[in-house]
Amino acid sequence: MDESKLINGGNAKSVSAATADYKSAGVDIDAGDEVVRHIRRLARGTFTSGVLSDIGSFGGLFRPELTGVSDPVLVSSADGVGTKLKLAFRTGRHETVGVDLVNHCVNDILVQGATPLFFLDYLATGHLSTHVAAEVVGGLAAACLDNGCALLGGETAEMPGFYADGEYDLAGFIVGLVDRPRLVDSSRIRCGDRLIGLPSSGLHTNGYSLARHIVFDKLCLTPDSVPRGMGGSVADVLLRPHRSYLKLIRPELTRADSPITGLAHITGGGLTNNLPRVLPDGTAAEIDTHAWTAQPVFSFLQQEGAIADAEMFRTFNMGVGMVVVCAEEATGSLLSRFHDAGETGAVEIGQVTTGNGMVSYV
Repeated sequence: MDESKLINGGNAKSVSAATADYKSAGVDIDAGDEVVRHIRRLARGTFTSGVLSDIGSFGGLFRPELTGVSDPVLVSSADGVGTKLKLAFRTGRHETVGVDLVNHCVNDILVQGATPLFFLDYLATGHLSTHVAAEVVGGLAAACLDNGCALLGGETAEMPGFYADGEYDLAGFIVGLVDRPRLVDSSRIRCGDRLIGLPSSGLHTNGYSLARHIVFDKLCLTPDSVPRGMGGSVADVLLRPHRSYLKLIRPELTRADSPITGLAHITGGGLTNNLPRVLPDGTAAEIDTHAWTAQPVFSFLQQEGAIADAEMFRTFNMGVGMVVVCAEEATGSLLSRFHDAGETGAVEIGQVTTGNGMVSYV
């Protein structure tokens, strides 16, 4: 039989002797399987007692420990790393963006009092590099382990023609738990409450489109450049991982007399747009911008980009990654405990006032 002929309805049709497969179309199943095997090894290192499934299952199974929880509430969030990924592509340093993603998501549910249970990731690329995927997932696993959160599963998608060569996108999904009586929902915030700022490590994961424009397009710097006033090389400063505040704040949330009345994670929109998200109706926030000293990168970007103060405070975190709201009388003792825990940069930065939900700077 001539294998170059197909018999269909009695008619012989010529076909190409060359055959097509998924790999020739741009999807390497073998490489994908190797990535999954590597992910499985990393993820198992993060598994907690609640994990009931392994990586590779159709769905992740998790049984939460509810002892002592009277009214369990699940808290979820999803986020990405944004254009900070462009720095990873440009430098070939991919190990920190996974840390960024997990810590960002952990902080987002922490502001409502939740402790993380498990995390899921989505990594999509045009051509799957096992080396790059291993670095990214290694960062995810390290951050999950550090936060006591299981890397329960995820999706690695190879989509040829969809992404530029060497580029990928990364997103994360987190689920946490809080006992409803311990829920931080801003209902206890009152006028006169004080605002404590916890330092960021730098830009965290926001404002990178503007930062990249200034650094690469306007100043024509390279990742290895060490410009005066930036505080280090471009790559080192801009790739500093997003901090997690879980270990610092969780002990305060579990106190019987927790003084915390509200929390705000300062991400995209800066202090200007994130503090109002937790303020009750009829209140506002007053911030003393002289109360803390931001990292050099912020003044560098402002000066080199000729950026107005208002734009800086609604684009970048300006050195404050988390704002803790507490009663006035508890401020001193709370700051002392933060300092004793090693957070010496914690400082009172303002107060809650009457108003229309806006943030003012003095």
